[in-house]
Amino acid sequence: MPSTNDMGPKKGALRRLRWVFLAGAVVVSAFSVAILRRGLGETAVWEGPTALAERGPLTINIMESGTIHPREQIIIRNDLERDAKIKFIVDEGKQVKQGELVVELDVTNLEQFLVERRIRVQTAESSLVYAQENLKVVENQGQADIEQAELTYKFAQQDLQKYIDGEFPRLVKAAEAKITLAAQELSRAREMHEWSRKLFEEKYLSRSELQRDELAANKADLDVQLARADVELLKDYTYTRQLDQLNSDVRQSEMALDRAKRKHAATMAQAMAELKARTARYEDEKAELKEDEDEIARAKKYAPIDGMALYASSVEDWDDDEEPIRHGALVNQQQPIIFLPTTAAFNADIKILEVNLRKIAIGMPVRITVDALSGKVFTARVAEIAPVADSDRWFTNPNLKVYNAVISLDSTDPALRNGMSCRVEILVQRHTDAVYVPIQAVTRVNRQPTVYAVEDGILVPRPVEIGLDNSRMVHVLDGLQGGETICLAPPLAPAANEHRQDDPNEPLGDPNQQGEGRS
Repeated sequence: MPSTNDMGPKKGALRRLRWVFLAGAVVVSAFSVAILRRGLGETAVWEGPTALAERGPLTINIMESGTIHPREQIIIRNDLERDAKIKFIVDEGKQVKQGELVVELDVTNLEQFLVERRIRVQTAESSLVYAQENLKVVENQGQADIEQAELTYKFAQQDLQKYIDGEFPRLVKAAEAKITLAAQELSRAREMHEWSRKLFEEKYLSRSELQRDELAANKADLDVQLARADVELLKDYTYTRQLDQLNSDVRQSEMALDRAKRKHAATMAQAMAELKARTARYEDEKAELKEDEDEIARAKKYAPIDGMALYASSVEDWDDDEEPIRHGALVNQQQPIIFLPTTAAFNADIKILEVNLRKIAIGMPVRITVDALSGKVFTARVAEIAPVADSDRWFTNPNLKVYNAVISLDSTDPALRNGMSCRVEILVQRHTDAVYVPIQAVTRVNRQPTVYAVEDGILVPRPVEIGLDNSRMVHVLDGLQGGETICLAPPLAPAANEHRQDDPNEPLGDPNQQGEGRS
């Protein structure tokens, strides 16, 4: 099966033919310059090359080389995230079945790293479990601390209220009761002492007995004074101090409760943040493990349909410095490896020169001949024209702009094969009766297409209206008749004047006359 590499000699021959044509044009121009230098004027006899304006059938066409490709095909690529060597590849041209292994890429290094990746996932999972349990412990401990602080605060409030409403009044009553008892005891002791004194005076009691009763009366009097002092101490000092202590206990327990709540919120936030971080790490590790597993799985490419396996290096334009597709070859990311046609319909891919874009339109008829199928002519249509120039060609030759185009073949001939070289003829216009002249006979004078007719040996400028050309002949719409003799080497002086006034990049054909061929 021919590959695109077979087009190299044909392209070289085409370039040589173009150089021959250009060289001929230069010779003709030089000849006309020589004639002018001899002083030929408008009345001088023209002795240069001439031709007759033809009249008859004229075909405006564009010839380009191309490559046959299936209209629809599945491209099996290296969709790994790294360059990889081909570990296995099916033989080129083999008819493969759906689900059959066609390519396997070498991912040995990734398989070795997969073990480490699984260990990292297990470590992240254990850290996640620890964070989950730690969150529960922190939550329970915080709740317990808060409940304990709330209970302490509640008891402090109760102790304060109990002292104010219960304990202090009870202590006051007890102290006042002691005063009452001490006063009664004092009254009895005094009566006893008074009675003893009378008995002592009457010699019924001894002095020691009198002194004993006197001592008892004095003791009772001291007891009354002490009881009264205790009441004053209780009210003036003990009550105030105890009240301050109990109020302080309430405030301290309240602040302890607030601290417990804040500490619980902080530890919960920290535990939740740690849980979130470890969850994210675990999910990331799992996702990366899944990606690695998927990538290892993608290393094996299976045929999605039945079809003939064709290597990308045989189908596409392949640079000489690029390694062809084969076992052990290194393929880059997203690089095509195998093409599998999905239908029997074919397209021809061609490149159109910028100057010919104005002639081509979608749907134009096309004739195609295939180098490997001698004698066969296939009909087709222009299907697509790229909106921008081919950037790959710009790097090799910035001055040459070409546009990719797709030609849709009408035939589903089984003899057609992917990658065949072909010649494409786009039929732009067909005229059954037209006047046409060689393209080199037309020049521009003051932006007006002009042909120099030879009348009685004299060059006469003839403004003409022109249509499209086929790179050899240009269609003359008006201003010239068939059979007239024309100059093939127009004088250069008017042409030089034209270059000073006109845009040198303007196409030869009149832009107002390109409606039939504009794409």
